[in-house]
Amino acid sequence: MNDPRQAFQVDLRGVVDLFARHLYSGPRVYVRELLQNGVDAITARRAIDPDVPATVRFAFEGEGILTVTDTGIGLTVDEAADVLATIGRSSKRDVELGLGRAEYLGQFGIGLLSAFMVAESVEVVSRSARDLRARAVRWRGDDDGRYTLEELDEEIEPGTTVRLVARRDAEHWLSSETVVALAEEYGGLLPVDVAVAVTSPAGERLWRRTSRADLPWEKTDGLDAYGREVLGFDPLTRFELSVPLAGLTGVAFVLPAAPPPGPGAHRVYLKRMLLGTRVDTVLPDWAFFVRCVIDADGLRPTASREALYEDEVLLAVRDALAAQIKAWVLSTVRSGSPVGRRFVEIHHLALRAMARTDDEMLDLVAEVLPFETTDGLRTLAQVHAEHGQVLHADTVEEYRRVAPVARAQGLVVVNAGYVYDAEILARVAARRETWGVRPLLTSDVSAVLGELDLDVAAHLESARYDAEQLLAAQDCDVLLRTFEPESLPAILLTDRDGAHQRAAERTREESDDVWGEVLGDMATASTQRSRRLVLNHANSAVTSLLNAPPGPVREAGLHALYVSAVLLSGEPVRAAESTLLSSALACLLGESR
Repeated sequence: MNDPRQAFQVDLRGVVDLFARHLYSGPRVYVRELLQNGVDAITARRAIDPDVPATVRFAFEGEGILTVTDTGIGLTVDEAADVLATIGRSSKRDVELGLGRAEYLGQFGIGLLSAFMVAESVEVVSRSARDLRARAVRWRGDDDGRYTLEELDEEIEPGTTVRLVARRDAEHWLSSETVVALAEEYGGLLPVDVAVAVTSPAGERLWRRTSRADLPWEKTDGLDAYGREVLGFDPLTRFELSVPLAGLTGVAFVLPAAPPPGPGAHRVYLKRMLLGTRVDTVLPDWAFFVRCVIDADGLRPTASREALYEDEVLLAVRDALAAQIKAWVLSTVRSGSPVGRRFVEIHHLALRAMARTDDEMLDLVAEVLPFETTDGLRTLAQVHAEHGQVLHADTVEEYRRVAPVARAQGLVVVNAGYVYDAEILARVAARRETWGVRPLLTSDVSAVLGELDLDVAAHLESARYDAEQLLAAQDCDVLLRTFEPESLPAILLTDRDGAHQRAAERTREESDDVWGEVLGDMATASTQRSRRLVLNHANSAVTSLLNAPPGPVREAGLHALYVSAVLLSGEPVRAAESTLLSSALACLLGESR
């Protein structure tokens, strides 16, 4: 009985377009695929003939025609029909050919298809080294999906030659300069002898080797030059990496300047074939201060062979590399060496990023990393040792608002407004409870400001009360103190709890009835004002204003002092405050006439 089912028809041009647009990053990978096939074939042949020369040669037969010859295992006519004529053949046949084991770079069958991204026809001439009685074969495929396969009578050496004839829009991909560059990029670390035919100035054909027998990090001579060549910078220093269980070796180059936070771009080889130059999954995100060059046997590539497959092995490798990088940082920074000091100076942001999640790095940061304080650059350990507590402002604006006054009164405040700093200080507070690490409060600043004499305070209480009533609409209390510098007439201190209350009140006023009732209930929990305007009695303008008779001029002066304090605090000036300043200036200018 006839089987009514029919086989799928494959549009080869459509498959090639799918490869070029969605699987591979572009046509350039065809050189990598040809190299992979050649190296795998050589590996298979050396299993039966260990002394065979291991060579891959790229040569040219005129413009737009490239040949790639290897001394590999070769193919019989049956193997060629099975491997080359069936798109998507499973790896079972690769194992039978000796090309499916872990020591090989890829699977033999599908790699050749990538050649059609640059070629209109591909010809494979091959003779098997496993069966020397078998005749040589020629397979020719065209980009319309048709092919021919025949056995040859002539005697050729075992191995394979692939001949590509360029498409009319892709001749440049088969030029000598392009092939040399791609062979060096993808196969520069391959242990086989890979060379490309080039023409000397005298017109002679020469072979330019594009591979090397040893890995660059197996010897220290020239390693910095290698890093400069492939990564494009002179490293601050470097250190070795190794994960034996994954067959991974390599080197980490420390950047000479601080990069922005984010995943690093690392150069990764699998079985000494380049996987990619910007692989970002081998290290955790906090290790953005290094660029690595590594080679591994045990990691799995994705289908495109341009990224790593996320599996348990990759997770274990990432953890192992992270531990090695962390150990290097700890030992280098704690050594106090010039390299360690320079590393802290350049890569302090990376140290902060590590300290967010790692207790050992948190302890290191607390001991050695300088923070901006009102007493200059100091470590958290120094601030604790000298003052018994670590007070910090959680935003740059808050720090800048209190820094002049705190510095003049000898109050040490840490600026925790930069990236990661607030998180670090919160973790230090939880880890080292005896250090007294906490956010700065308005009461901390008020406590170091000088109190007025009782007689002076009593004399000015009426003026202070009038000022407080005047600024009540701005959610602001008024205090009288004396502090340095004398040139600063007033400072504005913000209370965190009061600020939350103020935000809730604003939202209530702008909300509908339901939310307004809810927020109104919350707002009744506290009547504390969110801000305090501290007037400096040591400032002559303030004393003159407080001693002035009540009336529009004093009110205008107080409004002007309030708005200037808002500006100095870094808070945004609202429309109402701009109106206050305009009215105050108009009043004062009117009085001066």
